[in-house]
Amino acid sequence: MNETHYAGVYWGARQEAPARCAERAAKLLASLPSVDGSLAHWFQQGKSRKDARKRPIDLTLPALEELIRRGKDRQFDDLGFSVAGWNGADDDQDACGFNFTCGSYSKWVQNACVFTLPARGPNSDRVLTAPALGGLLRIMASAWEPDWGVAMSDPLRERLKSRCAKGGPYVGWVTYLARRRGAVPPLPTPVSIESVEDKGTLIVLTPERFTVANPEHVALAERVHELLDRAGLLGPLNPSQPAAPTT
Repeated sequence: MNETHYAGVYWGARQEAPARCAERAAKLLASLPSVDGSLAHWFQQGKSRKDARKRPIDLTLPALEELIRRGKDRQFDDLGFSVAGWNGADDDQDACGFNFTCGSYSKWVQNACVFTLPARGPNSDRVLTAPALGGLLRIMASAWEPDWGVAMSDPLRERLKSRCAKGGPYVGWVTYLARRRGAVPPLPTPVSIESVEDKGTLIVLTPERFTVANPEHVALAERVHELLDRAGLLGPLNPSQPAAPTT
């Protein structure tokens, strides 16, 4: 089975100005090349691949702030700002994209930053590894200060969906939990647990490539989910976080 993967971080209502969102986005995008060279350059969406390549995303703060301001919902101020990008890969199967919504303080729209990851090809071979996905989630957590995050395959998400609280964390190949959720309990081998600055914890299920085709991998994900849930770490998304004034 060819498993498609994504990496996402999620947080509750947090009113933030475009300038602050731009600072966070700049920190994220500037750090991505340390994960893989295919994540170094980004383009705005266009009518075609050729059109998009004419619209590179400028990573300077003023340019990012302007891009974010243009992503404001036209009707409702509390829905925040949305931006999307594509890395320009020639092969769609080996491409990567992102979208983020930040500054939302509505109960109806979740703040999030999500990367669709390459499915097949040389970029995929490098990115779909435990070190690369761990590095990606670490960078996302540092930049956005989310409530939780995960890097996992879509088939695994479908398998675990019924176990998860609405808006609550999924346990994937790599999982991030903010420190405010509580202390992570001891977990079985080969799971590794790492701190992300003073913000939270990164949990890596296995150093080898995780696949739902391996029943031992699925059983491990289910066991870790059970232990984290028992420790009270997998409740619904934190409904609100400290607000910053909007300008």
